[in-house]
Amino acid sequence: MMNRTLLITGASTGIGAATARAAAKAGWNVALLARSEDKLQNLAQELGEAALAVPCDVTDRAALNDAVSQTVDHFGGLDAAFANAGMGVADPGVEKGDPAQWHDMVHLNIMAVLYTAHATLPHLRKTKGSFIVTGSKAGRDHMKGSIYSATKWFIHGFAGNLAEEMREWNGRCTVISPGMVDTPFFDEGKPTKLQPQDIADAVVFALEQPDTSCVREIHLMPND
Repeated sequence: MMNRTLLITGASTGIGAATARAAAKAGWNVALLARSEDKLQNLAQELGEAALAVPCDVTDRAALNDAVSQTVDHFGGLDAAFANAGMGVADPGVEKGDPAQWHDMVHLNIMAVLYTAHATLPHLRKTKGSFIVTGSKAGRDHMKGSIYSATKWFIHGFAGNLAEEMREWNGRCTVISPGMVDTPFFDEGKPTKLQPQDIADAVVFALEQPDTSCVREIHLMPND
């Protein structure tokens, strides 16, 4: 199928930007969502006509709904969504954690994913499309006092539940579960860890499956 369209949140850097490049190379149109308008515009210019930059705060449900509408109007439909935007916190743990940081993280790591699913599913139903979401090794392990880990546990549970719902109309949901990835999430570079391109390749692999197959989870770990 030609002219398939993928919407990506957190598209300005790291995994999101790498996935936009990989998907465009594989023949997909890509809608790029993030708050960083300059970075989005630069990436869209790099990718050409296959890309649409849609600056928005994905924790703002009205703005996200508008971004999805812009995408569908521009490309004529939606075949996949990648809910990738996420964040950690500066102060780890529960007792010494900062509830204000938890509030922002929960709204991005959980609510924005739910908003993205809610806004895109009516369009994905029409195309029997795919919903991809970034989980984490932290969503499979218990980590001392980690609220971030707890948000990713939610994502892994949600992805399985959504896969069962989408299955009713031959849609597919996949959670991508990486260990440490060398992204701007960390202050220092991690050149021996997973690279954004590794995750992007996993997303494209899930998207390119035949109709008979749904890859429910891809779990990747650094090989060092």
